[in-house]
Amino acid sequence: MPQLPLRQLLEEMAHQPKLVSFPTDTVPALAARPEHAELIYAAKRRPPEKPLILMGASLIDLLPYVAGSPHEQAIWQAVVRQHWPGQLTLVLPASAIAPKTLNPQTSTPQISKAQISKAQTSHGQPAGTQLNTLGIRVPNHPVALELLSHTGPLATTSANISGQPPLTSWADITQTFPDILTPPVDTFEQADEISGQPSTVIKWTGDDWQVLRQGKVKL
Repeated sequence: MPQLPLRQLLEEMAHQPKLVSFPTDTVPALAARPEHAELIYAAKRRPPEKPLILMGASLIDLLPYVAGSPHEQAIWQAVVRQHWPGQLTLVLPASAIAPKTLNPQTSTPQISKAQISKAQTSHGQPAGTQLNTLGIRVPNHPVALELLSHTGPLATTSANISGQPPLTSWADITQTFPDILTPPVDTFEQADEISGQPSTVIKWTGDDWQVLRQGKVKL
């Protein structure tokens, strides 16, 4: 796996579809541009019903990809102000421009009349459409933030084969994914900036939060 200075890594990503791995404040990420998210699914042997997370350098970068009423957005932003950048992923209603490649095989739930009405009122979605969601996060790690500030939001997940524990060392990632790009190896070894624990994941249900995965952050 080539380890490259950031500028060269960005040039490689700009010219052709590439998988990259970089450190975050939780576990190292496996990432690609959203339009090339299929590379992640193939490399990880990840089932298509398991969505990816859209990771960005700031809330401003991620807001266009989610949709909610002004009241809902105020609630979301209050949580973000307290915990971002950091180890918290928000699963929110996806906007019309959210990359479908991050959730390629979403099961269509049975939607009640009340849910349809609420979707029309809160999110502007036509009646009968699927209530799709998108996970978003801003990590608290200087290398991740610098990379994301140049690339824009990336499709991300943990660096491991699907169903196996997340890989945390550059050596293990190198062995498992020999063809992907990374920044220099020493960026993966800044232990004071890496928890080694996946992020807390919370989902907006329309009126409150549901904890899907408990990590270091507790609401």
